[in-house]
Amino acid sequence: MSEGLDWPGLLRVGLKGLGLRPWDFWRLTPTELAVMLGEVAGAPPLTRGRLAELAARFPDVVRDGNSKG
Repeated sequence: MSEGLDWPGLLRVGLKGLGLRPWDFWRLTPTELAVMLGEVAGAPPLTRGRLAELAARFPDVVRDGNSKG
């Protein structure tokens, strides 16, 4: 059997766990379903402080090897 999404399992969770009606379940995008299931854990937004840390750690360098001013 090829690996892929467990549609019967997802449908069971959607209908029983989330209380969705079948037509509502099938109208969801995979991302919407993942968010409803708490599965989406993307990277947090880049803050100014984190950007400053990254810039200090990885400064821009010109081709001759000198740091940009």
